[in-house]
Amino acid sequence: MVIPYVKEGEDLRTILENDVNKRIALTKIKEAFDSRGFTTVDFVAKLKSAKDNNIFTSDNQTDVKDQIIQMSGADVYVQAEVNENRSASGNSINLVLTAYEASTGNSLSNKVGESGKFYTDDFAKLTTKAAESISQDFLNVMQTKFTDIVNNGKSVNVDISFSQASATKMSSEIAPENLPLSDQIELWMEKNAYKNNYHIQGTTDLRMIFDDVKIPLKDSTGKNYNPNKFALEIFKFFRSLNLQVEKDIKGNTIYITIK
Repeated sequence: MVIPYVKEGEDLRTILENDVNKRIALTKIKEAFDSRGFTTVDFVAKLKSAKDNNIFTSDNQTDVKDQIIQMSGADVYVQAEVNENRSASGNSINLVLTAYEASTGNSLSNKVGESGKFYTDDFAKLTTKAAESISQDFLNVMQTKFTDIVNNGKSVNVDISFSQASATKMSSEIAPENLPLSDQIELWMEKNAYKNNYHIQGTTDLRMIFDDVKIPLKDSTGKNYNPNKFALEIFKFFRSLNLQVEKDIKGNTIYITIK
């Protein structure tokens, strides 16, 4: 799905109604995706559906964007920023494209396109030129990174710590195997990380941080797999050890607090 970049004071829900160049940019980028055989989601249609069904629970633009992305079901969203430049030597359009993985927010591709300067006020044509100048390179980079995610999984971070009142530490030997907790966590991560791919940033008696745990793009039923689902599996693992925990997810980082 392709969405417009929103500057401070602008409303994502109305910005396209007042700017034809942004509508053209989104359409041209969507066409480039379609030409590559991608299944695309129409941002305007999703926005209208969300408005008609009163889905928005906040006026915060970050929340609005997140809600539209979530309801779209898109694996990737592309943010398009269109800037008009007027000068005595000619007018031009500057187009900034950034692709993000929807579930983690990780960047997949970044490109800046220029229309070149022309003595014209037809910014629609300039926008088209700027989009066409970078669309293929942009998609090539995005496709390479997305293919890697499909094959090797996407990255999340897992930060495990203890509440101040907790009597448990990483060195505590936990039933039923009576191994130190840190070892049991790593054994579980080895089995449950996608293709056993994970990395430990560091371990102390009070904290254990995994800075690159791979999780699959899709679950066994073909539905999107996200950090929330992986956090639930971690939660169930600690419950199996009779440990009470709290979980929190911010972006692509899962925070687990052992009570």
